[in-house]
Amino acid sequence: MDKLKIRKVGNSLGTTFPKEIVSKLNLAEGDMLFVTETHDGICLTPYNPDFEAAMQAFEVTRKKYRNALRQLAQ
Repeated sequence: MDKLKIRKVGNSLGTTFPKEIVSKLNLAEGDMLFVTETHDGICLTPYNPDFEAAMQAFEVTRKKYRNALRQLAQ
């Protein structure tokens, strides 16, 4: 388990991530992390749950409208 120290940055609070965590999550400067509340606490992840829901909805309609999507792509 890694520990992150919270520091004052201007009028906000922030932290720095060790290079091992940055590498493991494939993060770069400017990337977004999403905060999800769980029963165990919070989860920080580069994974966007709203985007995943949109992609699942797309998968449902993709086959039905494949000809229309092909025309739009041209």
